[in-house]
Amino acid sequence: MPVTLAQSEAARNNIAKVAVRTPLVRCNADDASLYLKLENLQPIGSFKIRGAANVIALTPKVELQRGLLTASAGNMAQGVAFCARRIGVPATIIAPDTAPAAKTRAVERLGGRVIKAPFAEWWNTFATRSYPGVEATFIHAFDDPRVMAGNSTIALELLEDLPDLDAVVIPWGGGGLSCGIAAVLRQLAPKVHIYAAEIETGAPLAASLASGMPSEVEYSPSFVDGISSKMVFPGMFEHARNLLDGSLVVTLKEAAQAMKLVAERNRVIIEGASACAVAAARSGRAGSGKIVAIVSGGNIDIDKFSQLMAEN
Repeated sequence: MPVTLAQSEAARNNIAKVAVRTPLVRCNADDASLYLKLENLQPIGSFKIRGAANVIALTPKVELQRGLLTASAGNMAQGVAFCARRIGVPATIIAPDTAPAAKTRAVERLGGRVIKAPFAEWWNTFATRSYPGVEATFIHAFDDPRVMAGNSTIALELLEDLPDLDAVVIPWGGGGLSCGIAAVLRQLAPKVHIYAAEIETGAPLAASLASGMPSEVEYSPSFVDGISSKMVFPGMFEHARNLLDGSLVVTLKEAAQAMKLVAERNRVIIEGASACAVAAARSGRAGSGKIVAIVSGGNIDIDKFSQLMAEN
């Protein structure tokens, strides 16, 4: 297991003063048994604050004083910048050149320095855990047991609020959220079905699970910027293969419609990655019973959100 129960419980204590315990609410749609875990209500509008806060709590002060560095399309960037400002150290963010302006502006408001890089160069930063010319302590957005332990605290809250849940659908970006939650659920509620949700413009987990090995796929940028990529990291693939029941791929149209549904029925703004989980949960492919969609964040450019609402 990438996360033990002891690590998850310790993480809950570590992040208690930074992250909030988010509500679990019914989706006010025809799906009477669909629930939404509203991580968009975190201080930075995303679950990423959980992992970032846990890493920082477990990192020696001498390493923190070097400053913090991460690679992120937006949400982990905000999590690291938020935590860095809280402890009074600088934060540098390597972002892909396709990152939405709304997310990079949010990082800068938190005091973070953003360096934009071509997608391939940005993706390589996850492997090297460094960036030329930046001397700082690197915080990985997903491939770190401390990050996954922070994310896993969501599972503890789910089981407290809905102990008889039947399935959970989780957006798949790098896998830190899915595998963190799944690790705890497998230990405490092994009968629960756990699915990743991906978007058609870049669904490497579905392809990798189908082939039995990490596989590269075509990738196209879209409004679903919090997830979607060309490939799965080998270590995360092994976790996913052992922990998840599969990956549910949705279309851009389905994601946009899910975003609009939640806005109209629950009066909640969610970003594209979250909408993928909602769309996948509503598709029927996650089974029946009480299903939870992890609303991983709500950081979408308001103009893009307005455009999607008008078009769908």
